[in-house]
Amino acid sequence: MKVRVFYHDKCFDGASSAALFSRFYRERIRSDVDFVFSGLLHRAGALFNEGHFDGDENAIVDFKYSSSPKITWWFDHHESAFLTPADAAHFEQDQSNRKFYDPDFKSCTSFIATVAEDRFGFDPVPVADLVHWTDIIDGALYPDARTAVEMRAPAMKLTMVIESTQDANFVPRLIPMLASKPLAEILAEPFVASLLPPLLERHERSITVLRERIESKEGTIFFDITDHDLEGYNKFVPYFVHPECTYSVGLSKSSFRVKVSVGSNPWAEVEPQVNLAKICERYGGGGHARVGAISFDVNQHEAARKAASEIVEELRASMRG
Repeated sequence: MKVRVFYHDKCFDGASSAALFSRFYRERIRSDVDFVFSGLLHRAGALFNEGHFDGDENAIVDFKYSSSPKITWWFDHHESAFLTPADAAHFEQDQSNRKFYDPDFKSCTSFIATVAEDRFGFDPVPVADLVHWTDIIDGALYPDARTAVEMRAPAMKLTMVIESTQDANFVPRLIPMLASKPLAEILAEPFVASLLPPLLERHERSITVLRERIESKEGTIFFDITDHDLEGYNKFVPYFVHPECTYSVGLSKSSFRVKVSVGSNPWAEVEPQVNLAKICERYGGGGHARVGAISFDVNQHEAARKAASEIVEELRASMRG
């Protein structure tokens, strides 16, 4: 039996959610199963291709809802989980006991662990460390910006590799290990360890670039690094460089999109009041109340910059008010 698991790609919580779901499924639903892991990314245009839903069962974890009848399992914790009101209504009417949503969870991994234990008798103890670290990383529960930027823990280094890799086979290869091995052991695997030195060097370069590019004004940071290959930069660097700021808006570019990242400082002296998911939804993006993003087509740099400029002004106005 083939189960295809779609997960939020280039994301530690996305990969971990796929890992935990597959372990839970094998232990509590059926064991004679072959898993195929497929990453999904937020991009301009359609997020799903119905033709890819080719498993005997198809699951989506840590990503937006699809009303396709071919999707048999769904778990998400993002405030912006539904592309349309019709999708939200479709979810509300679902009677399968296989689709679950709760935006109060810090990570989708911890959400899956909780539901799997409560509803299906899954034992989450063997994956407790993975759940612990996805909550810290996805919930930005670091004690300070320096800890978040220094990335000493194995989970944080794995996050950097996952967010930066250009190899489509890397995360699907990693996911089964996340379900069964200690994080430090995974980090020592040759196919992972060999990627670290250049990425750590790139991380140091990104700190230098962001120091130069950031414009800090009225509690809100803005920067444009679309001329650098730095998508997947550590999102806490702006708050490390400018701890006085409450919000940040950044433009970055990859081969397939221009991304507007909107975030809030977890250690801000002035508590964030603006719901960033709601702002991003107006431009076709989404996320959480404290962090969100918008993806534009790679050729829509001006549209992305205009959106970023409007959001910066809105956030600065909120700080003035």
